[in-house]
Amino acid sequence: MTTTRQRSSIALALLLCLAAAAAPLKALAQAATAAHPPAQSERPTSTPYAGDLSIFEYPDRDKKLQIDRVMDLLGIGPGKAVADIGAGSGWFTVRAAARVGPAGAVYAEDINPKAIDYITERAKKEKLENVRPVLGQFDDTSLPPNSVDAVLILKTYHEFAHPVPLIEKLKLSLRPGARIGIIDRNGDGANHGIMPGVVEREMARAGFKRVGKYDFTKSDGQDYFLIFVAR
Repeated sequence: MTTTRQRSSIALALLLCLAAAAAPLKALAQAATAAHPPAQSERPTSTPYAGDLSIFEYPDRDKKLQIDRVMDLLGIGPGKAVADIGAGSGWFTVRAAARVGPAGAVYAEDINPKAIDYITERAKKEKLENVRPVLGQFDDTSLPPNSVDAVLILKTYHEFAHPVPLIEKLKLSLRPGARIGIIDRNGDGANHGIMPGVVEREMARAGFKRVGKYDFTKSDGQDYFLIFVAR
């Protein structure tokens, strides 16, 4: 018959054996976590807009942004394929669709399914057969490879939680000579704006160089328009 002390010793020995066996598993788990850390923002970002999409449709927006001049600088013309990243209501999408004509295409990308539904219905209503709605992901626009001649990221770059991997994947969708335009405003990332220097550093890390910088997209001096091409 085993005594209470003997039973306690046996139990302690079993616990020590289990602890020894678990140590390698714990080490493996820690290594895996280090290699693939939980997804988190690379810098402060703004929460992607998910409200009423009609707010983007104010009457004088074309004039304030000088959107025709923006498209000229990005080389958007008949027959071109364009990507509207963070398309929202499709405000830029419909203007790009008119510019590229029936021989061109506009990929209207957004991570918000409601925005994609909105743009899909808008394209049907306005008979824009050259619009291609695309539901993207936080780190991937999900555009087809080698598919676009120009990209516009209009007031959404500050929402990118993983800008470098996203732009690296977007690079695979660009045709030779394609241009990426980014219109945003000065800010700290979390206040629906981001400083142009931060954008330039992140784009450089993703393999791009800046070839243009403009301030005509808003008269208050807070907005800027940057153009990049792949290095």
